[in-house]
Amino acid sequence: MIPATNQRVELHTCDATNRQIAEQTRERIAFYSTRSPQEVSDRLLELDHEWDIERALECNASALAFSGVVLSATVDKRWLLLPGLVTGFLFQHALQGWCPPLPILRRMGFRTSAEINEERYALKALRGDFERIISRDGVHADAEAAFVGAEQ
Repeated sequence: MIPATNQRVELHTCDATNRQIAEQTRERIAFYSTRSPQEVSDRLLELDHEWDIERALECNASALAFSGVVLSATVDKRWLLLPGLVTGFLFQHALQGWCPPLPILRRMGFRTSAEINEERYALKALRGDFERIISRDGVHADAEAAFVGAEQ
């Protein structure tokens, strides 16, 4: 069975690494809970530029595949095995959420986009971005305010 897209990497990461990433995220949120709204905004900008695990894997795979093609054209045709192997691993990751470099990159601290978004939305909540979403009658929230709050 193919796991859900938003769960596949975490399901194929050891529990200790998942716990470490979650703990580091909690520590950052706790740190920024005592900071000014401007510092929280600065952290949110940093999160906009953080590479998630998918981007890191894609960059790694394309660099290795390109290197293999160049080496096969200039050194030896057997270097074509490298792009073949790398694209196979990338395909495996697309289906299962696991490939050989994944454990290494996760231990290096690369997070999934969902993990990055958890920090992002916690910081937005700390900054008060969602306060205007709560409706006056307590039942219906303003859809436009919800969209704007999530977008910021």
